Amino acid sequence: MATEPITSGSSALSPQESASVTPEVEEFLAAEKPDTEFLPSSARMSRAELDALPSAENLNPLGIGVIAGAANVIMQLSHPAVGYGVYESRVDSGNLFKHPLKRGRTTLSYLAVAGLGSAKDRKAYRKAVGKAHAKVRSTADSPVKYNAFDPELQLWVAACLYRGTEDVHRIFGGMTEVTDEFYQAGAVFGTTLQVPREAWPADRAAFEQYWNDTVEVLEIDPSIREYLLRIARAEFLGPVVTRLLGWYFYILAVGFLPEDFRRKMDVRLSPWQELFFAKHNAVLGAIIRRSPKWIQQFPFNVLLADVRWRMRTGRPLV
Repeated sequence: MATEPITSGSSALSPQESASVTPEVEEFLAAEKPDTEFLPSSARMSRAELDALPSAENLNPLGIGVIAGAANVIMQLSHPAVGYGVYESRVDSGNLFKHPLKRGRTTLSYLAVAGLGSAKDRKAYRKAVGKAHAKVRSTADSPVKYNAFDPELQLWVAACLYRGTEDVHRIFGGMTEVTDEFYQAGAVFGTTLQVPREAWPADRAAFEQYWNDTVEVLEIDPSIREYLLRIARAEFLGPVVTRLLGWYFYILAVGFLPEDFRRKMDVRLSPWQELFFAKHNAVLGAIIRRSPKWIQQFPFNVLLADVRWRMRTGRPLV
């Protein structure tokens, strides 16, 4: 998503730099059935304290951000380890191209739980996600080494989710300044899983440095690029939808994609597509800014209610 600079607020917290992979973490990643409650012994906050952190409601999650979902997925999967973790995943029930509605629900429900949920909601969803993540690890034939429980990979995914949230607020919410309260709330995207609180960059400036350093070294190989293009064209929705609306989904995916990622993907929009994208967002932004909060948060508020209903009735969360 192409963005203009946004002023950052001052830091209220001073987390330490991200911890390197220790033997303790390596042992955790090698376990056949990793403990979803695991945190390194060096973590400054316990699991209970992390779950008790204020939810990301301070981010005022905007449901309209779902239309930028494909761009965010492209950013996440541009990291080779994340990309191949999804591309090679043996979790058939979570395959976007086989079960698009289920995958969409579970992914958006995670954002709803992180953004609006309670400590109880986060713990339950972490356990459910952990069962799926336990099967997502590289094999001897994988081009890169990966493990879905790796805190560093989860940090990158959380950073993408936060960056997307920030951009959606700028485009649709009219935000011009990132307060420290807003930025720090973004940590919950990672701490809900296995990311220690101190791994989240200390302030918005540190986040920008982490982001730029990571993006600079990302490389997208042909296999992952083609997979991401299929997502951009919404091919997971079937040939009829792709034939009729693939052009629209492609404009959204590329339009919300930051310029660095456009170059790495070797994609661009034509002048008429850029104009369509700008006018499209201007109209939606005007509607969203005039809507009541419950409309702004839809579908996250409904998905959180669904998660809680599933918890009460013993139904699977993912």
